[in-house]
Amino acid sequence: MNDIIGIDIGGANLKIFDNGSVIIHYCPMWQKAPLTELLKSYGDKKAAVVMSGELADGFSNKDEGIKFIFDSVKDAVPDSLFYGMDGKFHDTPAHILAAANWLASADFLRYKYENAVLVDFGSTTTDIIPLNNFDSLKGMTDLDRLRKGYLVYTGTLRTTVPSLLRKVIVNGYDTLVSSEYFAQSGDVHLVLGNINADDYTTPTPDGAEISYKASLQRLSRVLCSDLEEIGEKGALEIAKAFFCEQRKLISEQVKRVMDDTDSDSVIAAGIGSNIISEIFNCKNLRENDEIFSDALPAYAVYEVAKRTLIF
Repeated sequence: MNDIIGIDIGGANLKIFDNGSVIIHYCPMWQKAPLTELLKSYGDKKAAVVMSGELADGFSNKDEGIKFIFDSVKDAVPDSLFYGMDGKFHDTPAHILAAANWLASADFLRYKYENAVLVDFGSTTTDIIPLNNFDSLKGMTDLDRLRKGYLVYTGTLRTTVPSLLRKVIVNGYDTLVSSEYFAQSGDVHLVLGNINADDYTTPTPDGAEISYKASLQRLSRVLCSDLEEIGEKGALEIAKAFFCEQRKLISEQVKRVMDDTDSDSVIAAGIGSNIISEIFNCKNLRENDEIFSDALPAYAVYEVAKRTLIF
């Protein structure tokens, strides 16, 4: 099956599974990213594709985004099929292709972890997916998932600090937080040691380097200050407060989904899977060399394509 690749096209990242390895390109879809150029080297392959980048605000609506992504992939890799929200593969840019990447992950994992909840803590979002009733997941839009708690818009790297914090106690002062895009969750998790610099794969808010000190400075700006004003301790207090709120939000929704679906366990995936596994003391798919957790939908759609023999 070396002639088949799996592709996951998100709003910020293009992920490709090819012959036992994963390639991740930062590829902001709101700029109508150069997908054809990035994929043209795979032109002689067969591709199983999922997407969620159609929601990007560079498009007037989802259907325009779907067509752009579909055409861009087809121009590069003509022998491509697209996984949809019905759990089937398609060869036309149908609306049912919108945001099906998480369903591909569920389709792949549902037989091995049949009563678990998959928590995929990615760069931008957290997918909370019960695996014990796959048919009930089919056709669910992101709006449906937000309503049920299956999608939580907080991630390991790209979540702005004021999205979860409105005020914070720093150096003994209860302080309101600026709503500017000064720092993001990548800065939080880097300074707390939850990720390393290699994991921080998205641009920084200020365009500066990815380092412990630079992240502390970005966090300091959240209080309209500099690191010299509040010190390392103050910047770390911001990071800890953000992580506390993020952990609480995810934990509440995971409990809600487990209760609603009578699930009995949690499995963790995504770039932040180690964070999730520590929160829930659960299995971390990143520790399984045969499952490419950091790009799970790309690997999953490849496996589903193999299983269903679509090519």
